[in-house]
Amino acid sequence: MHFVEAKGLLSSKNGMNIYRGCTHGCIYCDSRSICYNMSHAFEDIEVKINAPQLLEKALRSKRKKCMIGTGAMCDPYMPVEVELKLTRKCLELIEKYQFGAAVQTKSDLILRDTELLASVNEQQKAVVQLTMTTYDDVLCGIIEPNVCNTRRRFEVLMEMNRYGIPTIVWLCPFLPYINDSEDNLRGLLNYCAEAGVKGIISFGIGLTLREGNREYYYSALDRHFPGLSERYRREFGYSYEIASPNSSKLMDMLSDFCEKYGIMHDNNECFAYLNDLPDKYEQLSLF
Repeated sequence: MHFVEAKGLLSSKNGMNIYRGCTHGCIYCDSRSICYNMSHAFEDIEVKINAPQLLEKALRSKRKKCMIGTGAMCDPYMPVEVELKLTRKCLELIEKYQFGAAVQTKSDLILRDTELLASVNEQQKAVVQLTMTTYDDVLCGIIEPNVCNTRRRFEVLMEMNRYGIPTIVWLCPFLPYINDSEDNLRGLLNYCAEAGVKGIISFGIGLTLREGNREYYYSALDRHFPGLSERYRREFGYSYEIASPNSSKLMDMLSDFCEKYGIMHDNNECFAYLNDLPDKYEQLSLF
């Protein structure tokens, strides 16, 4: 890893990336795409060492409370966070200034901050988002090799539920001919229902590939699924959106399941929920 003094932290939509790059090793990661103009090796984590100072300055200058998001591009709970605690320091500031927090991760390290997130949720609103792709934990270890398996993420969801912290699950991506099966989706959906998740975000049954992550993905296919990269090239060429042949059937299955269990599953509705900090929260903070 290496350290930088960043000039700013929050985006126009109040998102923050404390780290840049990732060591989870997920074979499909879009953040490897060259369009993001990363000037260093992806596994050489860039650390915005002054992130807490930048966040505090930004929060103090805001006239209205809002949700602060993190994890959209790079996981805020990579192993470097164990030592640096920058994500935790930023959450402490969000709690101090009574803003809301929406945190996205694949890591069980978030359990370290459960009580802090619960405090944010009591004062305002906190939402924990977990990505889940693969019910089979052996397969998960191939697709997402350097982070906790799906069963452990389910346990994280259960713990958040126990603390009353709402959760959103990202069911994506689904890799054609690897995890795009009814059994896989059913297992993941059952986890979601048992953990009482608030919503599920899915962009269809498939994945996206573009320059940078395509090459890395195909190399991983050659290592773990011999011959499959050639099938991708024949069927998908250089398409950006790679849809599973099972997409329609599995999306219907997902929709029917969510309707049955009362799980929010319209992406726009989920994003609105993640971004919304109702007035009642802000009014409470005035007294």
